[in-house]
Amino acid sequence: MPEGDPPITDDPPILGEGLLEPGWAPEQIDTATAHPARMYDYYLGGKDNYQVDRDAAEEVMAIMPQTRMAARANRSFLGRVVRHLAGLGVRQFLDIGTGIPGPGNTGEVAHLVAPDARVVYVDNDPIVLAHAEALLAKADRARTTVIRGDLRDPQAILTNPRVTDVLDFTEPIAVLLVAVLHFVRDNENPYGVVSYLMDAMPPGSYLAMSHATGDFDAASAQEGVRAYTQAGARFVPRTRTQFAAFFDGTQLLEPGIVQVPYWQPEDGVPPEAASVWSYGAVGRKAG
Repeated sequence: MPEGDPPITDDPPILGEGLLEPGWAPEQIDTATAHPARMYDYYLGGKDNYQVDRDAAEEVMAIMPQTRMAARANRSFLGRVVRHLAGLGVRQFLDIGTGIPGPGNTGEVAHLVAPDARVVYVDNDPIVLAHAEALLAKADRARTTVIRGDLRDPQAILTNPRVTDVLDFTEPIAVLLVAVLHFVRDNENPYGVVSYLMDAMPPGSYLAMSHATGDFDAASAQEGVRAYTQAGARFVPRTRTQFAAFFDGTQLLEPGIVQVPYWQPEDGVPPEAASVWSYGAVGRKAG
């Protein structure tokens, strides 16, 4: 990983696969403050992050060494969820807090199963949007789009014209909130946010979530909170009971609420799965 912050350029070159040159960032990006999406990119071994993100991520990993493994487990969980739901006939996906797109992103996975799937990506970080726009340069914009939006303002997301142009709110939609709600504080109404989103979804829609927890090591989780706070990022691990409350009004798919590596594993469960301190589940809205 190169030292120092990558330069900002006005006219980013586009690589052959439709991705932006590593290190480029939009002018409005804040390179002085760590951002969870770029920290997550670093955990996954990506290059679209800055020294401030790497420093913050390393501090978190010093306290919770399994963080990198947990990030990869969450990315794998996302892929399994999308494959499973597409296999059930879901053709619309609303991915909020998508993070920097990489191999195995929502659209890539969904379109392998269902080429006619519709996908909306939402994130609040400019560099995520820039890379997503480049990734989608050759995509059918009637079926795939990306918008800048904040999970804490679900109304703005759902009323965005680019969202309503792509998604048909009379047909089932899968709402994906993977490794994002633990960045929403209790005083920011996380349960109200999820309820608002799901109330707007038609019957037969799905809610897929993963969320960090302190259930397995409360002391380390609190140290992780401290590390994120020092980096300027919110972080709120929640208990299994608190996580389950997000799914009120839905019917959980098998195997219910489990640590993410145990949710419908496709190639067996790795020995280190028990060290992944994140819950995952998928619920179906009645109707």
